[in-house]
Formats: sequence, structure tokens, C-alpha cells
Amino acid sequence: MLARVWSASIVGIDAVKVGVEVDVSGGLPGIVVLGLPDSAVQESKERVKATLKNAGFAFPMRKIVINLTPADLRKEGPSFDLPISVGILAASEQVSPDLLGDYLFLGEVSLDGSLRPVAGVLPIAATAQKMGITGLVVPADNAQEAAVVQGLAVYGCKNLSEVVDLLNHPGKYQPVQLEKSQNVLSASYPTADLKDVKGQAHARRALEIAAAGGHNLVFVGPPGSGKTMLARRLPGILPPLGFSEALEVTRIHSVAGLLKNRGSLVRDRPFRSPHHSASGPSLVGGGSFPRPGEISLSHLGVLFLDELTEFKRDVLEFLRQPLEDGYVTISRTRQSVTFPAQFTLVASTNPCPCGYYGDTIQQCTCSPRQREQYWAKLSGPLMDRIDLQVAVNRLKPEEITQQPLGEASSSIRERVQKARDRATTRFQGETNLRCNAQMQSRHLQIWCKLDDPSRILLETAIKKLGLSARASDRILKVARTIADLAGDENLQPHHLAEAIQYRTIDRML
Repeated sequence: MLARVWSASIVGIDAVKVGVEVDVSGGLPGIVVLGLPDSAVQESKERVKATLKNAGFAFPMRKIVINLTPADLRKEGPSFDLPISVGILAASEQVSPDLLGDYLFLGEVSLDGSLRPVAGVLPIAATAQKMGITGLVVPADNAQEAAVVQGLAVYGCKNLSEVVDLLNHPGKYQPVQLEKSQNVLSASYPTADLKDVKGQAHARRALEIAAAGGHNLVFVGPPGSGKTMLARRLPGILPPLGFSEALEVTRIHSVAGLLKNRGSLVRDRPFRSPHHSASGPSLVGGGSFPRPGEISLSHLGVLFLDELTEFKRDVLEFLRQPLEDGYVTISRTRQSVTFPAQFTLVASTNPCPCGYYGDTIQQCTCSPRQREQYWAKLSGPLMDRIDLQVAVNRLKPEEITQQPLGEASSSIRERVQKARDRATTRFQGETNLRCNAQMQSRHLQIWCKLDDPSRILLETAIKKLGLSARASDRILKVARTIADLAGDENLQPHHLAEAIQYRTIDRML
């Protein structure tokens, strides 16, 4: 007898509907899996066989052919365990086939019949809803994640016996209910607060501008000046994710397997901090079956690269295109996958190998040649893409002992939210703009018009600092953010002057 069960496979952060066809016929007992299965899918033959027996079902001792369609799409992962099990039970007439055409099944099975969570459930649920699938049957631990998608009946089952009972007696079960308001509005913020940072008014101001406009930022200063401490407090002043933004972030984390036991939506903006030994593919994504890297996992959040000059130069060069485009395309022989990567890059580094170049307390021991080789790890095109380049000096002894606590993150976050609201109002006619850092040249001509004093100031800075056209555009974007923080509609010379001073490394090189 032939049975067909619907499942799905992940391609990038999207899902493709997969048919699981099971044929039970006469012949020598055995199982054959067709349709480009990977090792995990091939292993499901023995897993499913043992599971059905231990769960109390009869395993047909006949020839079983399992075909995964479309046949030219590579199938991977253990999520096909449940649809294969249901297909075998349907083909051997142990479950009712009435609902098989309307439901989609996902899940890994244990040998005792229990269901284990799998990755990528949210994008699969979204695709199933668009395709008109009535219900989605998933492990209980994935139910909250899948129920985020509106208009789709989601059933969370703890074991295979519950799935069979659902198919045979569907009236006994109710789909999982999830209120949209429960997912996003209760965003939590990190305990690290900017009020703990003493002094560093210039760096704190740069953090506020970076948060308000989504600008890339690098701190340069000697050891112990507070670069990392400042950078790790950036998430605390970022506005919360909106519902549509939370869906985007959750889809990426779901595909990466980071939501198996974490409930539903990602409420907080991501903050990723890879070690400087990270490889290029780990940053941008890759693999035989492309998976999102650190830049995609930090989508709509922060990617923090501590000790920037310790990263390999060729690894940092991988960031150039995503920083400009907001996405990364991974090309392989069989497929090409695009991952979103609209992140804020925050980095910190010492000014030289010994760390004390320009320090007022300790003298630098590096030669000019050593400093030149040190900065050669950072290419000009990469530094062009960093809007805010800030020198962070060590605090004086009296600042350490007598300086009062700084402004709290909560009050700074309110100003950041107001600035972003102004930008959102300005971008109402642009669907792909979320913040000032994403503006293109045509947007600058509309919203960053310069009067004569501002134009002369910018031209002088371009000549003296040797700025590229990209760097000058980024100065205009930063000036636009400074104006938003001040509540000004038009750019003024003092907005532009403050933006120009955030090119510290341009003056050092």
C-alpha cells in the first residue's frame, strides 16, 4: 500500500515542502530511502524501526521504499523521522490516512517513542501557512515556536502514540494557542548599565549616536581604558525589537538550532562576540549545507569584535560586502543561499602592539615600523565602512576615585528611541530603511542637504583627512543622527563638525 505524508526542508532561512512517499509491498524485508538523503536521514531507517516496535506498533516485515520528493533537493537532518514513521504506519493501515494531505509533520524520534525538538520550525511553519496547510504536528518543545505563525493550527505532541491518536481521533485535541502580545512587549535588558562607567563622556556620546542611527563603531585606546566595558553596554540602550523584526531574528536563530528549548520569539536584540580566532565561514556562514554565521545571527543587533587587530586580515575582509549590502550570499555547487545581515559592528583595539601609543601615563615602546605593520591588518576599505572611530583614553587617578556615576542606560535609551522614531517617520515611504546608517546616496540628497557653511566644512575635512566618497557619505549619515538626537529637522554646521571628529583613525593613519 502507498501513503504520502508532508514534511519540509530548510534552504537558507526559507523552507521547501517535501513529500514523504512510503510504499509497503511484497518482497524481502528491508528499507530503502530515496531522494538525496544525507547520513542523518539514512540512519532514520534503524531509528524508526526500533521506535515503532518499542512504542507498541507493528513494524511491517516487508519491503519498504521511502521516496523524498522533490528528488533533486538534498534532504538533511533528523526532522524526517516523524513523517517517515507516520508514513509507515499509514501504509500498513495502523493510522487513518484522512488527515495526511492536510497536515505537515516534523520531529526527531527517540527509541522509546518520544519526540525530540528540531531546528528550523518557525520558517517551516511560515511556509506551511502560505501553502495552505491546515495543521502542523511538531514535538511539544517546538510548539510555542511554531504557534507564533498566525492562521496555522499547531499540535505539540510528546510521543509517537499521541501523534497516532491525533490522526485517529482529531476531535480530542486542540491546537496550541499563543497570544501575539506575549512575545515581544516584555523585552529584557542586560544588567550591565552605562551608569557604572565613570567619565568617558566622548565615548558614551559615540555609543548613543551608534545606537540611534545603527552606525558602526570602533574604540581605540590603551589597555584598561574601558573599551570592552563600554561596548558591552550598547545592547542596554538599543530600542526593543518590533514584532516583525522579532520574527526575522527568530527565523535565523531557529535555522541555526538556537531555539530548541527557548520558547517562542527572540525578544532581545542579538549581541554576538566571536573570539579573534574565528574563521571567515564562521563569521559570514557556510558549510556543505549553508548555515548562518555570526553576522547573520547578529541581524538587527550587534556584532562585537574585541581586539579587532588580532583577527586575521583575510577574515576581516569577509565583512566588507555584508557591511555595505546588509546581506550575504553563500554560493555552493548545488545551491546559492542568501542570509540577511543588517548588523551594527562594534569593535575595540589597542593603538599599537604594546598598547600605549598616545597614552599620557605610560610611554609607547613600539617603533613607527611596528605601528605601521600593526595597522596594516585593517584595510582602508574596511575602515571606510566604520562610521564612528573613537579614541578612548585612560582615566586620571582623580577621575577613578572621585568621579560620580554616569547617566543610566534607561534614560539614554529613551533619547535613542525618540531619534529612531523621527527616522522612522522620515522613512515612511521607504520599505527597506530602518535607520540612518542604511541610507543610500539618493537618500542623502533628500534628507542631508547642506547649507554653504556646512558644505565648506565638509569639503575642508575631505581635503585634510583624505576622505573617500564613502567616508564623506558616512559623515553625513552620522550628522543626520546627531540632528535627530537634538530634534533638529535640518543639518547644521555643528552637527557636521561633531560627525567629522569621529574619524580618529583616519587622522592616525
